[in-house]
Order: sequence, then structure tokens, then C-alpha cells
Amino acid sequence: MKVCVVGIGYVGLVTAGCLAEAGNHVICVDNDEKKIEGLKKGIIPIYEPGLGEIVQRNEKVKRLEFTTDLKRGVDNSSIIFLAVGTPSSPDGSADISSVLSVAADIAKLMPDYRIVVTKSTVPVGTHKKVAEVMSANTSKPFDYVSNPEFLKEGSAVEDFMSPDRIIIGTPKDSVRQIMKQLYNSFMRKGNRIIFMDSTSAEMTKYAANVMLATRISFMNEIAGLCEKMGADVESVRMGIGSDSRIGRAFLFPGIGYGGSCFPKDIRALIYTGNQQKYEMKMAMAAQEANKISQERFAGRICDYFKGKGKDIILAVWGLAFKAKTDDVRESPAVSCINKLLECGIKIQAYDPEASETAKALLGEKIEIMDDGYDVLDNADGLIILTEWQEFRNPDFETIVKKLKKPVVFDGRNLYDLDVVKKAGIEYHSVGRPAVK
Repeated sequence: MKVCVVGIGYVGLVTAGCLAEAGNHVICVDNDEKKIEGLKKGIIPIYEPGLGEIVQRNEKVKRLEFTTDLKRGVDNSSIIFLAVGTPSSPDGSADISSVLSVAADIAKLMPDYRIVVTKSTVPVGTHKKVAEVMSANTSKPFDYVSNPEFLKEGSAVEDFMSPDRIIIGTPKDSVRQIMKQLYNSFMRKGNRIIFMDSTSAEMTKYAANVMLATRISFMNEIAGLCEKMGADVESVRMGIGSDSRIGRAFLFPGIGYGGSCFPKDIRALIYTGNQQKYEMKMAMAAQEANKISQERFAGRICDYFKGKGKDIILAVWGLAFKAKTDDVRESPAVSCINKLLECGIKIQAYDPEASETAKALLGEKIEIMDDGYDVLDNADGLIILTEWQEFRNPDFETIVKKLKKPVVFDGRNLYDLDVVKKAGIEYHSVGRPAVK
């Protein structure tokens, strides 16, 4: 099938690459000339495991092409995906101006019938606004589909190729059949396409993300109580996760959620509720609990080093909001670092992939190094903020040798308490007894 994807950010590039991998011809359109020129040269603007190989392979065989010319994409495709950004506005609402602007431009350029599919996360009711703006700019026929993405950064390619479900929101059977044909190659293990109306599809996306964020916030709140009561949150996690009604996913305690989706989507859902005079109390509680989790962990570190000197230097492992990505948007690691800087603590940090994105965000406020063990030199302690695989089984002997004092604050609970105790490390984690 002939497909156009408009907006070659994280969602757009993964969508385009995976659809091309399935044999479709995909034209990628973006107004960022530098990004498009880079992609033509094989330069992938984001870090996502497996994505680079897919993009380069399909660009080589010309199933995937990149352009800034929207007309070329519209003229040479039957299905057009909208994957442009929907950032938070100051009032918490999702800014859909780019979605509506691109929809209007597509309408003006359409030579004949097209199916327009929104992949971006958009507020409930956006489908009506897109249809209105398109109808105002063309007399040509079109159909609209709400097709929200459910991609986890770090495993987005796998999520697209082997999805838990594909949500397709459209009332028209003929359009459903076309979308089913597009996604059939990803359904070989069984049909996981769920058809519904566009309003429900938009709501499903927000409900899923806020539900997951709520689980994380609840476990972090339980972890805080465990610290007060002397319980071990890891035992609690295993105990409740074994209940089939609860399951084990998204129960790992830590320093809170971040990234480009959960914080933004919670704000948007709360805003939508307010617009309907319907208070989203659970979403608001999850949002507040997440903020407290981030502040609590950083506060513990500030309290520990308070009064121990004016020139405290701490090593940090991890800047990305989660492992397997270079994304630092609303990263709890960055939030924690900013709190530590406010306490007068100096930071020297390392991240396997997020160094450049972190530099763009933090500037010269911290020193970012290229080696995880170099950051330990002259440091008064180590803080672990992202759960990268290479941090899971480090050389504890080197950590003890390099640090001024072998103290570790682990915001991801990566280590067994007995192992760090045997290594001679003072160890503070989340929701577990301290090792001293």
C-alpha cells in the first residue's frame, strides 16, 4: 500500500519504518530540512533499538523516502498518517494546532479521495475538529481514522511489529477493511485489531497511559511508606504481582515516571475533565504522587549530605527518563539533578545514549562525561537514576576504590542488598532498608 507519514519524530519515524518493513511504500514528510537531509544520509535523529537498521534497509530499497514536500506525499499515497507533536499548553491542554494545520494543508492538496489517520496523541473530540477543518478546505471526499499509538520508548519497534492491540476508530466498514489490510502483516500470531468509534479510540489512549502512570505512582507511594515502616517494597511487589488480577507489569518502584507521554497525557486528561466539569481525582492524585516521589528521593540525598562540606560532588549514572532511549523530556533524573543543584551539590554524570540531549537541556549546569567510571573520580557518592543494563552488574570494587566514600543512592533498586553489603558499600534504595 502507498502511505504518507507527516511528522517524522519519534512516533512518525517508527511508524514509517515498520510499515515500510512490512512491504508498503512510505513517504516521510517533515518541515525540518536538516532532519530530512540527515535521514537521507542514514542519520537517525533518535536512539531507538533496531530502528536505524530498519530505516536504512528500507531507504536503500526505496520503500522509504524522505521529503519536505507535503504535496509529494499527498499525491503519492492513499493513506496519510498525522504524527506531528501535540505538546502541553500552559493550562495543561494538548496543543493540537499542528495537527489542525497539517490537516488543512492536506485537504487543500488532495487530488481525490484520501484516508487521513491520526497517530498523534490528541484530546478526545479531536476527530471532529480535524474533519471540520478538512471539510472547510476541500470539496474532495475523505475519511478520518483515529489510530492511537501504544509504543514504549526503548521497545517501540518490537511494540509496532508485535502489538498487544491495534485500535482503529472509524464507523465506516470499508475504511475498517482498508486499515485491517494495512495492519494484517502484524497480526500473524492472531488478530488483535479492535474497531471502535473515534471518540472511544481517543479516550482509550489517554485511559491506558493514565492507568499505567497511576500504577507507578501507587507503587512509589507504597515504597515511601515501606521506608517509614521498615518493610521491603521488593517483597511487597512480588507479593501483589503474583495476583493474576494485578499482574507484575509497571510495579517497579523508583523515582517516578517521566518522558514525553505520561506527564503530558495526565495533564491533558485532567484538563479535559475540567472542561466537562468532571474532576479527574485519580489522575490528579497520580500526578501529585509522582511529583512527591521525585522530590522525596532528591530530598533524601540533600539531607544526607547536608552539613558535610560546601563542595560536595556526586556522580550520576543515568540521565534519560528510562533505559534504551536518549529522551530526557520530563526525565525524573533531570528533575532530581536540578533539586541537587539547588542544594549546592555539584554533579558529574554519565548516560550511555542521552549525553547530547541532556547537554541541550542542562547546558553547563553539570559536567557530562563519556565513561561511567570516570564520573566516580573525586565524587562523594554515586546516584543511579536510570536503569540501563550496563549499570546492573558493575565493578563494585572499582566503585569503592574511586569514590571518596562508598555510598550509593539507587533510584532504580538495581542491586541485591546482600551483594552491596558484602562489597562494603553504604546503600540507599527506594522502599528498602538501608545498608550501612
